[in-house]
Amino acid sequence: MKRLIITAIFCGMLGSVFAQQNTSATTSASNPGTSDTIIIKHKNKTHTWYNRSYKDSVKTETKPKTGFSIGLTLDDFHLGFATLVDNGSFTLSPKNDFLNYSQAKTSYVGFSVFKFGYRFTDNFKIYMTADFDWTLIRLQKNIDIVPDVPTLTYVVNTTNHYSKNRFSSNYLVLPLAFDFRSSPDKHNTRFHFAAGPEVGFLIDGMQKQISSEHGKTKNFNDFHFTRFEYGGFAKIGYGSFGIFTKYFFNDMFVNTPDQKGLKNFNFGLQFGF
Repeated sequence: MKRLIITAIFCGMLGSVFAQQNTSATTSASNPGTSDTIIIKHKNKTHTWYNRSYKDSVKTETKPKTGFSIGLTLDDFHLGFATLVDNGSFTLSPKNDFLNYSQAKTSYVGFSVFKFGYRFTDNFKIYMTADFDWTLIRLQKNIDIVPDVPTLTYVVNTTNHYSKNRFSSNYLVLPLAFDFRSSPDKHNTRFHFAAGPEVGFLIDGMQKQISSEHGKTKNFNDFHFTRFEYGGFAKIGYGSFGIFTKYFFNDMFVNTPDQKGLKNFNFGLQFGF
């Protein structure tokens, strides 16, 4: 998991650098005293150079890109905190106290692998991505979540003493973004704001534990995590960096009445717009 996160960050940063290089253009002046007009076309920009009476001037005409775009990507890397909301409260009820967690170590990680969209103008685009995301809950209690039982159930482990007890879910997420961006500033960088709905499909759940008695163990199961999630998101940024927030309207768990009304809220940093 750590190697996957590091690889995603590195590729995302490279993509941002190459994108900036591909959108830059260089103009140069010729010998003064001529009356030539030189037109240089570079990708989506046309540069027209005039020379009149020993006075040089440069006119840049930008042609906004419109139309469809589709392809594989490694972008929109999210790194933030996950917070459980128990029927509108950030404090867990007694029925959910077994899920008491360390906020500083409970995280949300996600990134995009596919993107499809349509740009209407230079400032507005609608696109959908396919993302993988993980909600990683660092449990504080020395408990085991029991797999394959009718409701979400736990037992206190009196034999093992866990130095790490992480309860997590992994989803394939499909966000639909309405993306607004400003015109480039003097640094050729834009402000972005995007928001929209998203749905997700459960891949798996996992409890990872580390103890001196048994070392590292992983137990994969759905653990009653909802198989279909839906919610909304918003993000704002400058250049390739920004902040995001997500809230899921459905309950985190299904077929377990004691966890009714327990929802997931995420916020943090985004790298790559």
